[in-house]
Amino acid sequence: MPRTAAGDLTEAELGAWRGFLRVHAALARELDAELTAAHDLPLGSYDVLVTLRSAEGRRLRMADLADRALLSRSGMTRLVDRLARQGLLRREHCASDARGCFAVLTEAGESLLEPARRTHLDGVRERFLRHLDDEDLERLSVLWERMTPGAAEPDRVSQDLTVRD
Repeated sequence: MPRTAAGDLTEAELGAWRGFLRVHAALARELDAELTAAHDLPLGSYDVLVTLRSAEGRRLRMADLADRALLSRSGMTRLVDRLARQGLLRREHCASDARGCFAVLTEAGESLLEPARRTHLDGVRERFLRHLDDEDLERLSVLWERMTPGAAEPDRVSQDLTVRD
């Protein structure tokens, strides 16, 4: 059945969409449970700590951190407050913007992150990556990049994805 711009999804479209949602939900739930059980660190908190670790100076403005961690600004504020109470990060005021604030990874956050990172990466490999061969990984990487908001430029899409036999 050909794709249409309007109306119901085709069986293939619906299968792809529902499959993506099911896999994402299941993986996130399992990875969250594993990190929480092993390190008392939920997946969302882990994501914030990893994001700060990779940032210059191990610090980011709150708005940038929210964007990178895919959380609302208010959700990020609550999460940063919780992580600060745990001593895993601290807030620093921005000298150039009185309303601005940085989240900064602490040594305690760094110390927790290393074993949590190993647990997380092992979980990603076991639950997701082991099901894919190198060709699948390459193709999937291209597809995810194509679907990144703002990335779907017509010329770029046709060049990025080649059909394989």
